[in-house]
Amino acid sequence: MSRILRYSALLIVLAIYDGTFTSPLSASGGGGGAAQVWLGTLGGNGSQAYEVSSTGSVVVGYASNASGQYRAFRWTATGGMQDLGDFGYAYAAAYGVSGDGSIVVGEAWDASFRQRAFRWTAAGGLQDLGTLGGPYGVSADISANGLVVVGESWNAASNTRAFRWTAAGGMQDLGTFGGYGSGAYGVSADGSVVVGSADDANGQRRAFRWTAVGGMQYLGTLGGFESEAFGVSADARS
Repeated sequence: MSRILRYSALLIVLAIYDGTFTSPLSASGGGGGAAQVWLGTLGGNGSQAYEVSSTGSVVVGYASNASGQYRAFRWTATGGMQDLGDFGYAYAAAYGVSGDGSIVVGEAWDASFRQRAFRWTAAGGLQDLGTLGGPYGVSADISANGLVVVGESWNAASNTRAFRWTAAGGMQDLGTFGGYGSGAYGVSADGSVVVGSADDANGQRRAFRWTAVGGMQYLGTLGGFESEAFGVSADARS
């Protein structure tokens, strides 16, 4: 199972066991200092912020409600914390947001307790992006222009694979370095460059940078055996 799929499953266990979690958002304060801004919850004990829009006005993450359920949220200063819904089961989390804050991506569980990759808009609500043939999927990030979603999904062989999704092309498997699994965790502003990690033939995790022209490029290590890439600059140069 992939890092994202394992992590979100762990969150469910922690929620049942403990029922609390907190993570304040660091934001610029007056006088050039730094301020801790508590974004609130959905009626529960805590919340976690994962990403902020390029404009700085929209924050996404997950928060507990009064029933102890963990819900994906979209937060603004004027509207507060908005519950983005689910696909039939009470757990959801938002991991990425477009540059203008209008599109949110993440995962929501369905009535069969399966993680499903979603794309949310105010007009359309939660959209299930499908899978690569298996039952599970997670959206990890979205390009600033809102056109490309990346993440990971199980394929028909129950291997987790990195994907790049567009409305026109659907979900594209980005491959591996000869192993079974991979995951995509970051994407450039225009969606042309994707980063993440993929297994080689020996099962070691390797950081990658992907483009449509060059495919999956291995980024190396710092002298060890494994590496992973979690983000890429807007211009894709670093």
